Amino acid sequence: MKSLIALHLVTLNELGVRCDTSTTQDVKTILRRYEHEGSSFLTITLPNFCQDFERGLDQGFIDYAMFPSFAKRTRHGWLPRFLQGFTSLVFDRSSGLLLDVPNVDAIRAVRQVTLMFGKLKRDCTPKRRDAAITRYVECEQDVRSADLKLLSPEVNHFSDFSRIAQLLWRQFLCSIDSRIYDEGLIPKHGPGSTADELRGNAKYNQLTWTSRLEEVLPHWENLIPSESFLDRTDNVTILEPPDEMPVKVITVRKTLKTPRIIAIEPTCMQYMQQGVLAAIVNEIPRNDNARQFIDFEFQEPNQRLAKEGSLTGALATLDLSEASDRVSNQHVRLLLSRNKILRDLVDATRSRKADVPDHGVMPLAKFASMGSALCFPFEALVFTTIVFMGIEQVLSRPLTVRDVESMYGKVRVYGDDIIVPVEFVLAVVDNLETFGLRVNAKKSFWTGRFRESCGKEYFGGEDVCIARIRDMLPRNRRSVSEMRSAVSLRNQLFKLGFVKPVEFLDDWIRKIIPFPYVFETSSLLGRLTDVRKVHPHFLPSQEYKWDEKLQRLLVRGVVVKSKFPVSRLDDYGALMKWFLKRGDKPFEDRDHLLHSGRAVSSRINTRWGPVI
Repeated sequence: MKSLIALHLVTLNELGVRCDTSTTQDVKTILRRYEHEGSSFLTITLPNFCQDFERGLDQGFIDYAMFPSFAKRTRHGWLPRFLQGFTSLVFDRSSGLLLDVPNVDAIRAVRQVTLMFGKLKRDCTPKRRDAAITRYVECEQDVRSADLKLLSPEVNHFSDFSRIAQLLWRQFLCSIDSRIYDEGLIPKHGPGSTADELRGNAKYNQLTWTSRLEEVLPHWENLIPSESFLDRTDNVTILEPPDEMPVKVITVRKTLKTPRIIAIEPTCMQYMQQGVLAAIVNEIPRNDNARQFIDFEFQEPNQRLAKEGSLTGALATLDLSEASDRVSNQHVRLLLSRNKILRDLVDATRSRKADVPDHGVMPLAKFASMGSALCFPFEALVFTTIVFMGIEQVLSRPLTVRDVESMYGKVRVYGDDIIVPVEFVLAVVDNLETFGLRVNAKKSFWTGRFRESCGKEYFGGEDVCIARIRDMLPRNRRSVSEMRSAVSLRNQLFKLGFVKPVEFLDDWIRKIIPFPYVFETSSLLGRLTDVRKVHPHFLPSQEYKWDEKLQRLLVRGVVVKSKFPVSRLDDYGALMKWFLKRGDKPFEDRDHLLHSGRAVSSRINTRWGPVI
């Protein structure tokens, strides 16, 4: 951790030079508080500082309630002492008001210093893990309560939801029904874990199915290549609903503040969910509303709209908390109420129970947690429908097709990141919360010039994104994941124009591995630089040679080689894997029938590789 602190301070000092301000006292504060508070100061307290700073950018002023963990100088107004050299270039010292022309470099500096450790992947404390699991259970109760309120006769929001869903998605959902009816489904196995602990190629020999799946997706149509292998299905076990395997709720690394909660699906459920997902994804480019509002394969449209919103102030960016776990199954049932084929498939592939640590097996009111292949597309459809309910509320009349089309390029949903026109934002927020969803006020922006969506942040149209530390610095060649993280961090800092932090990481990495200059497209772990400097004429000390066969420049560097677990597959299972392959190209890994699944280990190999 001391090496990361050193990198942090080098970065702080360079930012001070950029903004022509002293960082001496800031360095002392970081060292003193890290000594007394430990890593939580870097990973939790500093990101909280930035949340208040960004809130100030949005509302246009700093008030005394902000920055509660940092001392303030009364004679200098409400700005905290920490990083005051930067914040005083953004806010007026005495009044706390946002300056007419804030220094964008200072905004970047505050965000870089305070958020640099915010996404460090470390195991959080057992107490924080237990708290996250408790919130998962409480969230389930919240979903049930919200459903009961929406079903009450005096509210009647579900009828409005169903009507607007038909206006938005009728053609899209009907086309999915038609595609499934005409072409069927092509299921798919993924490389990840499953609740029944089948791994790698073993999934192609699965022998468990459910009666709910059997009604719409018979096992003999999806587990064997053809009817010639019907005898292979004699050992398949068909589970009735009470006997179905629940999803397995686990925590995985996210930040030191809180873990990420996911639900691991049984093999048969995940297998068929992937088939339904493919049918949905294939129809999105063919439907105007789906392509304009929810195309969830690309984040760039959300990022462009966030930039536009920061420049014009016309678009708001909203962020939802616990978004996946707060989408009710009732929301999805209403959405699909007139699409029998898709409705039956989605219902059959949805797990109804969850095995929660320390809470046992519990029935689920939510549609699905993160881990289901259908979680992401249906939360996007639900959120977009609720957004248009808010728009209709402001218009004070029923929505028309023309109203919907007028929102192209103004409304966009990607996961829990939502973009809407500012004039509708309060009604949209109100409707989202009426449906049991929670808008994260600390990460939602619409009044100032700061916007954030899909990993991009802008102020006044200027990119204020930063580089984040994701892992510890490597100690030797065996620290493979740390090495990849360090190289990625170095190159991010280079793109952001840093000099001293880049030199710090160059010196650190070169002590462990050959670290040549390469282009971004190279397969080697290398350092990006000015394009001209890659030529040997500019770097005579770097080991180059010319590949006579392929007529390209090679350089000596390292690559990461992963070892995959032994997972042999033959007979009908191998044939089934071939039939399920998508596309005309052969398998990338020629040994895929011998090794499959997530990598069990990785190593760094030195070799000659292309510069480009």
